[in-house]
Amino acid sequence: MLLLASSVLLAFATRYAVPAVGALPAAAPREPVALAIERAATASSADVPDPYPDKPRVTFNSNGTFKITVFSDLHFGENPWDAWGPEQDVNSTRLMRTVLADEKPDYVVLNGDLITGESELNSPLLLALLVSEIDLPDTFRENSTKLIDEIMVPINEAQVKFSSTYGNHDNEANITHLEEIKRELLVAPRSYTRVAPPGIGGEEGPGTYWVPVYTKESDSAPSLILWFFDSRGGFSEGTGATAVPDWVDSTVAGWIESESAAMNAAWGPAENRGALAFVHIPPHTIQALQPGLNSTQDPGLNADLLGSGSTQATTAASSAGNDDPFWDALNANVKNLHAVISGHDHGNEWCVREPTKDVIFCFDKHSGYGGYSSAGWGHGVRNVVFSSPDPTGALDTWIRLEDGETRAKVTLDSNYQ
Repeated sequence: MLLLASSVLLAFATRYAVPAVGALPAAAPREPVALAIERAATASSADVPDPYPDKPRVTFNSNGTFKITVFSDLHFGENPWDAWGPEQDVNSTRLMRTVLADEKPDYVVLNGDLITGESELNSPLLLALLVSEIDLPDTFRENSTKLIDEIMVPINEAQVKFSSTYGNHDNEANITHLEEIKRELLVAPRSYTRVAPPGIGGEEGPGTYWVPVYTKESDSAPSLILWFFDSRGGFSEGTGATAVPDWVDSTVAGWIESESAAMNAAWGPAENRGALAFVHIPPHTIQALQPGLNSTQDPGLNADLLGSGSTQATTAASSAGNDDPFWDALNANVKNLHAVISGHDHGNEWCVREPTKDVIFCFDKHSGYGGYSSAGWGHGVRNVVFSSPDPTGALDTWIRLEDGETRAKVTLDSNYQ
């Protein structure tokens, strides 16, 4: 058994080897991260005009376009005890480098499930260590956040601004959304991820915020708002972990209303701005739309049948409709909402208009080689391109696979049904 433990420990050491010199930028001092968290946690409507006083503004290109590349469900850290798991992370890193070099986006979104947190805890590694009576490493939780370092390497190399949402697999017994956010801010200077103010987001749901996008650096008001919502899920940290609610908490509804009102006061009517929203787990109302998809009008892979746990607040019958306050507030207060984009269901990549709110919903593309998949699904990203800063203008979106193949291209505008 000691031999088994030794072999697993070797795999563990290999899995968490420090990246080669130059792979990561020099670690930023911890104080700025703490200050960033504190600023975000104490943010109020009074801070609306400039939530990022220490960062460059996010802007449209000089040609009036703005391109977003969305990576979803990267699932770094699967099976850290064998060769297969680290190999998938190598593949995912290669995909990120390839896509970023080819697409050259103006902004990147990492839309949840950056890591597979449970793989870092429920593994033969722990069993081997326990039965061999070898002390568990004190830095095991830290090792989970090192996976964030790996993900940030290609982002930092591309020198691209970005934001993250976090998913159900990012909340596990030895990792939380907040810990991942802190690590991201420590190692990725171009991150625009923030935490919600105190009392907003519910249990293990700190990753709700927005990012303004300006037409020009000198503009007094943004022409586009990117909204990011924490749909939570997963399990609470520590021993005796319990399930975390898998929906955007109801406290976010009031926050959307107050933030929107403050934006209107500072920048004029909401109709003057466009919007795009990201949330890892899809709203539950999307589930009923799948049977009526039209493969011509709503193209893209449709291989994941939506059921219990596929959308928000559907894991237990008692939670049905718990995401309604968020969904209602988003659609009532955020004008010119071009689309809501989610991941979570790896076998889907379609868009559809949700009729009750008259809003377009799109799935991401499963990007990571970790996480469940099936033959023919492939791995890639969703690209979103705004052709102009016009808040009511059309945007084009499509799926791009690692090998460069594109599919499921649609134009999202008032004509899209």
